[in-house]
Amino acid sequence: MNPPAKVSVWLKLFWMFLKVNLLTTSGPASVGLLYKESVGTIMSEAQFIEAVGLSNVLPGSEALKLAMFVGFAAGGFPGVLTALVGAVLPPTIIMLTVVSVLERYQSETWMENFIKGMSPAVGVLIALVAWQIFRSDASKSIGRRALAIGAVAFVALWFDLPSPLVLFGAGILGVFLFR
Repeated sequence: MNPPAKVSVWLKLFWMFLKVNLLTTSGPASVGLLYKESVGTIMSEAQFIEAVGLSNVLPGSEALKLAMFVGFAAGGFPGVLTALVGAVLPPTIIMLTVVSVLERYQSETWMENFIKGMSPAVGVLIALVAWQIFRSDASKSIGRRALAIGAVAFVALWFDLPSPLVLFGAGILGVFLFR
């Protein structure tokens, strides 16, 4: 591959991850858009499925793990760097902007009330996502065993066990309960 072609791949990676991270707000939401952007242009569907599977198993941000995998598959180590810059730039700029606004207005009464108003909405959002997961077809097909794992996880989290440990334990329970 000649140098201009490599630079073209790196620029494509940068633009792809910049666009995906500007248009989506979370790792899972970005997978569909990333699929459309990458499969058939810089990687095969099998490579993409492998990337998504691997990114769900390893700890850390799914979006960053996907950027590293796709970047490496398409452009080697320089591809990893360009994909990561494209993936990190939008949330970094947004977070710096939000932090600067919060810092500037933190002593204002309206800001304190704004944050108090957001807190219940965040709780409801988390509860709604949990409800949607339990309502899904996948949860219905595994029934009581899924509820048992959920109950054990709830109790473990209630007693302040670290969430990664609870998730790992739930996975181990799943191995034995879903044989």
